[in-house]
Amino acid sequence: MKRFFVFFAVFFFGGLAFFLINQMTSPETVVEYKALSEPTPFERSSYISTPAVNGPDFSEAAESTVDAVVHIRSQFRTKSREYDDFFGALREYFGYENSPNRNYPISGWGSGVILSHDGYIVTNNHVVEGAELIEVILNDKRVFEGEVVGLDPTTDLALLRIDVDDLPTVRYGNSDNLRVGEWVLAVGNPFNLTSTVTAGIVSAKARNINILGSQGAIESFIQTDAAVNRGNSGGALVNTRGELVGINAAIASNTGYYQGYSFAIPVNIVRKVIEDLKKYGEVQRAYIGVVIREINQRFADELDLDEIRGVYVDGLSEDGGAMDAGIEIGDVITTVDGTEVNSLSQLLEVVGQHSPGDKLAVQVIRDGEPEMYNVELRTVDGTTNVVRTDDEFFNDRLGAYFSGVSSTEKSKYNIRSGLKIISIEGGLLEKGGIRKNFIVTSVNGYAVDSKSGLESALDQNDERVKISGLYPNGMKVTFEFGL
Repeated sequence: MKRFFVFFAVFFFGGLAFFLINQMTSPETVVEYKALSEPTPFERSSYISTPAVNGPDFSEAAESTVDAVVHIRSQFRTKSREYDDFFGALREYFGYENSPNRNYPISGWGSGVILSHDGYIVTNNHVVEGAELIEVILNDKRVFEGEVVGLDPTTDLALLRIDVDDLPTVRYGNSDNLRVGEWVLAVGNPFNLTSTVTAGIVSAKARNINILGSQGAIESFIQTDAAVNRGNSGGALVNTRGELVGINAAIASNTGYYQGYSFAIPVNIVRKVIEDLKKYGEVQRAYIGVVIREINQRFADELDLDEIRGVYVDGLSEDGGAMDAGIEIGDVITTVDGTEVNSLSQLLEVVGQHSPGDKLAVQVIRDGEPEMYNVELRTVDGTTNVVRTDDEFFNDRLGAYFSGVSSTEKSKYNIRSGLKIISIEGGLLEKGGIRKNFIVTSVNGYAVDSKSGLESALDQNDERVKISGLYPNGMKVTFEFGL
């Protein structure tokens, strides 16, 4: 009998425990499934992705862009290192030039953006500079040979043209209005994968990553976290409305592949450079005429500044617009053309959108008080003249014909200014032994980049002339002549 009651008790209390556990757990399970199925906004946004309603929709921006982004294939020709080492030594020792010409083609890939219906395309300078053959492949797989209209290594931009009409284009946006945190799309051809679209946000603006390396380079990149890889160079960065806001140019990587940060050239700089290349064949670079120093906490304490903002004027160009307008060493520039500037890259971005002869309102802080100046932008040699590399002129005193130095040559020789000697017809240069193709970078200590700049520099000394420059092989020479 005892055993019966023991079994009964075990059965009864076990059943009771099962019933209580089931009652305690069942309501939660029912509520959970109801939550997934109920159309409440909170629950749906937590569990179900609905980008068309609750997030950005990139489909229209992508559709309006992909057909206007092209694939660029550049072919370069070079010799192998072994060939140069061996046959170069033979030529030097025996003095002959009849060794085999063993050239090996090298191909590079990139992207480009169609800017006009009649075939003008923007890409990066590093995609096409030095190429013997440039092929442009449209999104519909048609292939055209590309012609280089102009190059600008200082911004890493190039303008190409293909002989075709009625092409799709991308609308210009305004990179000044781009905000940190805003969604953007990168459209290009990474790894030869055509018409690839990736999304990200604007991580920062006015980034200087010291990648261009040439004097006078403008580095004020838009930083994004959109996936950009090899082959994306020259492709489009667009906003969610499909407007072009930048040209993809670089990535920050230890491996050569995307690691989270990519950089694009702001479209407001792109637009100015492309218009100059199209109209003049050369970029009309403008300078405000100041040497600046960025302000940090330590420097602000040394200057006894109330706040850390603006850029400090550490020097002035004698023929620059800033000096003539009344700006002084020690001033702190806070805004240019209504835009706040707190770094060199921000200043370069604002000025880089303008041409010599334009006037900009510059606000400075002097002795704790704000003052406003109207500054005329000028060329590197202090003029507002249009610079064309194909314009030749003759100088009587030197007895030579000169032309401008292209942006490509300036980048190659790492010079900011220069005039190339086209021919020598008697005069001072011939007496001094200077030869054709010599690039004059300065005269009497003044940088020269135009006819007026050369004449002005020569007028600085009536007794002697000091000419500095370099030959095409890179050898730098300085000559000094008595008059």
